[in-house]
Amino acid sequence: MPDHYDAPDTESPPSSPKKESKPKASSGKMSDAQKKALTKHMDKVGKDRSASEKRSHRFKMMSRRRKGISVAKAHKDIMKK
Repeated sequence: MPDHYDAPDTESPPSSPKKESKPKASSGKMSDAQKKALTKHMDKVGKDRSASEKRSHRFKMMSRRRKGISVAKAHKDIMKK
């Protein structure tokens, strides 16, 4: 076996120290305040939608609310798509 296989690897960059990881914004569950805000939002916007449209909108909203996005921003994001 050639000697260059035993030499230390000088081409790879030095490993950086571990960075502090931020805790996840999403805990998987919505708080009571988030639930109340979502219920209020759905009462307001769900009047002229079918049952399947309401459900779809609600699930999309819940997904974004768990990530910490406000009701207004979540609704705006969903409606522009």
